[in-house]
Amino acid sequence: MCGAVLLCALTLRLMLGTAGQHSSDMCNWKGSGLTHEAHKKDVEQVYLRCSSGSVRWMYPTGALIVNLRPNTQALASKHTTVCIKLSTDSRGANIYLEKTGELNLLVRDGESGPNKVHCFSSEKGALFIEAMPQLDISRKITSFQYELLDQRMAADLHTLSAPCRPCGDTEVLLAVCTSDFVVRGSIREVTNDVEEQKSIIDVAVNRLYRQKTKIFTVLGTNESWEGQIRTPLECGVKPGQGEFLFTGRVHFGEPRLGCAPRYNDFLRIYKEAKEKGLNPCEIGTD
Repeated sequence: MCGAVLLCALTLRLMLGTAGQHSSDMCNWKGSGLTHEAHKKDVEQVYLRCSSGSVRWMYPTGALIVNLRPNTQALASKHTTVCIKLSTDSRGANIYLEKTGELNLLVRDGESGPNKVHCFSSEKGALFIEAMPQLDISRKITSFQYELLDQRMAADLHTLSAPCRPCGDTEVLLAVCTSDFVVRGSIREVTNDVEEQKSIIDVAVNRLYRQKTKIFTVLGTNESWEGQIRTPLECGVKPGQGEFLFTGRVHFGEPRLGCAPRYNDFLRIYKEAKEKGLNPCEIGTD
């Protein structure tokens, strides 16, 4: 085990691949710290080249450096945004951002929780995961999912960084153009999941403008569209009368609510922007 994280940071670049990756998957990595037991100063390099995936480090000892390098041209910019979501039971390591030997703490051991997502610019460096000293590592597993977002997607991180804040007019217009899903509909029911700290919104869809994955589907014999959207419990979403324009993104496999103005408010914003020639995209309002 490194005596101090600073010492680890200064020496890690000289210790490339000391133990070798435990899996050949370029999107996901799974390994065990037990291979480090005889060499507790090992720092293992991990290279992942997908836009999304996961890391699962069982019995963490020593340290990992996780390099997230997308293999698509759209994500090749050094300004790519990276988001990680720790598993609720992730334990046993601190996670830092490491660049040129300097470490900045991102997640302290034990800070994982429901819906806890950490986002940062990829230009800030790689993930340096340092195992904490443990008398018994048998029940420790450090695990998280990751996603890499291009600049267009990262511009809508309102969904993750400030999900309870009402959207401004410009944000609403951009959300309509760039979101993973855009639907006009009403709230049928809101179910609160206290354990996961999220609210599940059942939406009855009156018009489906766009969806990248099958969030909304046709149910029953009346061919009506329905689906569910998630948002943090702290936002206090309640069933409301009238129509809304629901937008959002799919993060870590879940549809997250973004901007959701009342439809009449959206029409006003949209028509005013259209009259001034400021609409970023067109959408049917019939």
